[in-house]
Amino acid sequence: MAATGERGRQMKQHGKGRQVEVGGRIIHVHRLPLRLAHDVYHVCMTMSWPQFYVCIAALFFVLNVVFASLYQLGAASIANQYPRDFWGAFFFSVETLATVGYGDMHPQTVYAHVVSMLEIFIGMMSLALVTGVTFARFSLPRSRIVFARHPVIRTMDGQQVLMLRAANARQNVIVDAQAQLHMLLNTVSSEGTALRRLHDLKLQRQHHPMFVLSWTLMHVIDAYSPLYGRSAEELAQLRAGFILSISGSDEITRQPMASRHIFQHEDIRWNHQYQDLLYTDEHGEDHVDFGLLHAISPMPEPPAPATRPGG
Repeated sequence: MAATGERGRQMKQHGKGRQVEVGGRIIHVHRLPLRLAHDVYHVCMTMSWPQFYVCIAALFFVLNVVFASLYQLGAASIANQYPRDFWGAFFFSVETLATVGYGDMHPQTVYAHVVSMLEIFIGMMSLALVTGVTFARFSLPRSRIVFARHPVIRTMDGQQVLMLRAANARQNVIVDAQAQLHMLLNTVSSEGTALRRLHDLKLQRQHHPMFVLSWTLMHVIDAYSPLYGRSAEELAQLRAGFILSISGSDEITRQPMASRHIFQHEDIRWNHQYQDLLYTDEHGEDHVDFGLLHAISPMPEPPAPATRPGG
């Protein structure tokens, strides 16, 4: 109880902390040092395009404000400065940083030449960095793999099977696609230590030579499965989660592609089945209806055993 009270006191002292969403769950992270400068590249790659260009514009404005202030510190640093106030120095800074050089304003003191030389160097390096990051954002491979909202557990060929479905929304050819399925469970060790353990779930077929349309993945719940004998109530008590990862290579660009989805225990639908995406019309032509990707239905009741007359 003393430890619990101390932990509660520390949480109140540090506030709610940073909120991080992990698989649909909000996790409050406390006293985590945020070192943005150590991972600027990742931040630039993961932010949205509007945010990216707003940040570039803000950085451009701040740099020009800084250098305009430096020009203003010197006495008559800029010849033909117009306007004569801060904004004249700001406009000259914009021309210098962009290496435009209209010629109407130019440095006329040693101090101004040193500042402009420093600004030109920073402008050239910034342009190279912004160009590189912009190209990297355009060339970043992104998969368009969509996952069905609900895994299902049903009986197939006399065995209980966990099934998950994914579709390639881009419908490009993903060659040598690999799938991996893992399960997270809250467990307690024999010493009483609470752990969040990761279990591998073996798939009947974890390799797809050509993933184009849809892919239904199946895990047989046999005696060797971590799911064997577990009910929906037990999975809820253990806060079970499932991580499905699919990776492969684009056949045209040969770029690696990967996608991941996390399901919670409440997403599972027991004794349900997926509706078929593929059907054939009256002309014998095959169709795939991706509007049915998330469609499920209850398993039909097994037929009653036949009885003999008078039995």
